[in-house]
Amino acid sequence: MAPITWTRDGSVATVWMDDGENRHNPTFIQQFLAAMDEIEADSDTRAVVIASKDPKNWSQGIDLEWITGAMGDRARHDEIRDFLRGLNRMYARCLTFPMPVIAAIGGHAFGDGAILACACDFRFMRSDRGFFCFPEVDLGIPFLPGMLAVVRTAFPDWKLDHMMLTGHRAGGAELAEARVAAQACDGPEALMATAMEFARTFDKGRGVFRALKERRHRDTLEVFETLDPPVIQRLQLLVR
Repeated sequence: MAPITWTRDGSVATVWMDDGENRHNPTFIQQFLAAMDEIEADSDTRAVVIASKDPKNWSQGIDLEWITGAMGDRARHDEIRDFLRGLNRMYARCLTFPMPVIAAIGGHAFGDGAILACACDFRFMRSDRGFFCFPEVDLGIPFLPGMLAVVRTAFPDWKLDHMMLTGHRAGGAELAEARVAAQACDGPEALMATAMEFARTFDKGRGVFRALKERRHRDTLEVFETLDPPVIQRLQLLVR
């Protein structure tokens, strides 16, 4: 089963994460980026919704089993570096995609899953299920500079400080109140219906959308290019 597939309903493409906890590893990134390339090549698409087929999880973030195994083998450290660069390519693809990218968060979004949601233009969540959390402070894993820049595009500083430094788990209603989520919806059907209805309101030119998003996120894109490379090269992933 492919971890990433996509479908189109009218003008809206839906990227489906379909691997249980939807953890990020090289295969996930490769298939996610390929799906986004195919969607961009489809001239009838005007908006993208990213959703999960798992009723419990949207994305639990980095595949810890994969990265722990790779960290234990020095011969695979370049593989980890390529993976971290791939995460940045995935964030940047969403941040600069020439149409709206909308996260329909129907379950837990933890760690790098939450960061991917922050790279989307809009977030819709369920009010009755699923938490949004940055557990890195408890795991001893600080954000890369680029990850922090991505998260700051979605969170007001006061809310980000609380969640980043405490590891607090926030639900949909709480994040809608903080304006991180556009809306908290009652149940999975309402979530998808609301996200799709919002996505169908878009019929903008791709050129202006890309230009607006590239200019909006210029500072974040520069962090990927300037601050992340030395950290990735040193593989400073754990701080205790």
